[in-house]
Amino acid sequence: MATPNSTSQAALKEWLKTRQADWQQLDARLKKPPNPNHALSEARALLIAYKAVISDLSLSKRIQGNTPITLYLQTLYLKAYEELHQPARQLKAEFFALYRVQVPVLIQHMRHSLLSALAIFLLGILAGWLLISVHPELIGLVLSEPMINQVQNGELWTDSLLNIMPSSVLSLGIAANNITVTLTAFVLGALYGLGTLYILGMNGFMLGAAFAFTAQHGLAGRLCAFIIGHGPVELSVILIAGAMGLQLGESLIRPGPRNRLQAFRQTSFDTGKILCAATPFLLLAGLIEGYISPNPVYPLAAKLTIGILTGLVFWWMLGARKRMFTDAASIASRGTHMRPLLKKRS
Repeated sequence: MATPNSTSQAALKEWLKTRQADWQQLDARLKKPPNPNHALSEARALLIAYKAVISDLSLSKRIQGNTPITLYLQTLYLKAYEELHQPARQLKAEFFALYRVQVPVLIQHMRHSLLSALAIFLLGILAGWLLISVHPELIGLVLSEPMINQVQNGELWTDSLLNIMPSSVLSLGIAANNITVTLTAFVLGALYGLGTLYILGMNGFMLGAAFAFTAQHGLAGRLCAFIIGHGPVELSVILIAGAMGLQLGESLIRPGPRNRLQAFRQTSFDTGKILCAATPFLLLAGLIEGYISPNPVYPLAAKLTIGILTGLVFWWMLGARKRMFTDAASIASRGTHMRPLLKKRS
């Protein structure tokens, strides 16, 4: 005949079997980053699971006292409590964390793609320079006829920019164009990286061709003086966008242990952070190109200083300074897994 104690133990084991999956599900949910698109449904599910854990913890304490199962439930309860009662997100802190922690780590992670993007861009410059040096009649592939005529007359097309439109309108148009080129270089990475290769190579080719043609007419120095103020930041952002596009392409070609969709989503999410961090610098480059670069009031030394300083600040902000890493192992190891606990109990 079964004793009340043995019946209670059997009921407890049965209860553990039915509740274990729910505890593991809650534990996994607490370790996952929140999804902004399902914030309300996730909060609702967390609240329901939190109430269930309170009930389970109370029952476990009453039936078996401070056993490993009870301690596990207590840990789970505290985690859920902290998640539900955490303070509102602080946008200012997250903004600084983006530049101080997240972007530098991501830039370091994609350094090989960045070097590849730089190599492709430099090859494009070399190809453009060599082609126009040997066949100057092909400059029409890169420059418009009015621009060619100006150079042949000893003038740069940039000389009259401020006569055509005010600096404010010019800056806005330049910034919009820079953002378009950057987004295009990034998004076309979805074509297995081929679109990004084209954008990087073509931009390098056009730059090399323009310098080769102006050099033939003794204007390369003036073109360099125009570019030097905004070029370091502008070209750096385009290179980073190219590297991000190559990362997208690589996630489709070599997704690793994940499937292609998972790898593509994660890469898009990570590189999107870098894009957000770099966009303000594109606006800065547009302002410099609209107000300072075409203005003869600013001497070459001033433009050179502005270009070097903004370039240094850009790379310091986005990855060249000391990086702050989070100890992911300590976070991942928080809490106790159910399987060992149940083995101890049995």
